[in-house]
Amino acid sequence: MNSLLHKRFPHLSLPYDRLGDGPTPVRELDWRGLRSQVWVKDESGYGSGGWGGNKVRKLEWLLPDAHRRGTHTILTVGGLGTNWGLATALYARAYGIHTALGLIDQPVDDHIRRQLQRLRESGASLHFAHSKARLIAIAPWLFVRHSHRCRPPHYLPAGGSSALGVLGHVETALELADQVASGAVPEPGYIVTAVGSGGTAAGLSLGLRLAGLRTRVLGVVVNDTLQLDSVTLTRLAGKTARLLNSHGAPVDDAAADIDTEYGWLGPGYGHVTTAAAEAAQVAAAAGLALEMTYTAKAFAALIDLDRAGRFATEPVVFLNTHGPR
Repeated sequence: MNSLLHKRFPHLSLPYDRLGDGPTPVRELDWRGLRSQVWVKDESGYGSGGWGGNKVRKLEWLLPDAHRRGTHTILTVGGLGTNWGLATALYARAYGIHTALGLIDQPVDDHIRRQLQRLRESGASLHFAHSKARLIAIAPWLFVRHSHRCRPPHYLPAGGSSALGVLGHVETALELADQVASGAVPEPGYIVTAVGSGGTAAGLSLGLRLAGLRTRVLGVVVNDTLQLDSVTLTRLAGKTARLLNSHGAPVDDAAADIDTEYGWLGPGYGHVTTAAAEAAQVAAAAGLALEMTYTAKAFAALIDLDRAGRFATEPVVFLNTHGPR
């Protein structure tokens, strides 16, 4: 099945494999504590393999590319509870590709323990580097360790947030634009999403611009180990626009429209905050399940910014990116 990007640009020469069923649903959030009309685009059910959520969207572009390259092993990185690493390991198996993960520490709770067990059961090779500095130090060894017949592993950055991986959320934005056009959801003034590696926000901004929507992306930064400011995310969106241009999809490389907010990060990546815990309770009462590392912090920001009048009563879409199984 072709992507929405292939339908829009028939000469696009980048390979794509659909790994989930779309469009993902949109619904209005039934909670009276908000000034704005808030809608949810729920990515949690996306993915036909053993894990779901927004990471699968990136893999729809990254894995066919890796397979075309004849990749034996993908090497990537993340925290101990990495959803990205788990999704990569599970979906790459269908392509006959092994996954090796370099992991850094984050606060450990029951969720992380369960996630580590899933990672061990996925068949991935796990390397516990503990810190970002040590992960960088052992990177040459990891490349040698996972080389196959003198070919190094295919490296994917944290969260799959490369210029190619960003296309996954260009797709999400085009899908949302179709839902706006059909009347399933009003055109939002903002779409709010967690920012862990930047690819989701960058892709949304580029896709919304391609679709002709005026919607701004508001990214709530939840990771203090990467540079994730608006300039960096805009630069990443620009790289993706140039990638499309070089593969048969003429797009405008104008500046993306991304705001970033840092006020809900707390002590650091993976640390639970009171605001996130309270936001998760509010969301649960409205039938929306969130987790503490990404989505609850992003929803806490949405609540606070709504109360402060940031959205000026315009419709807002919250992107639920977490997809457990």
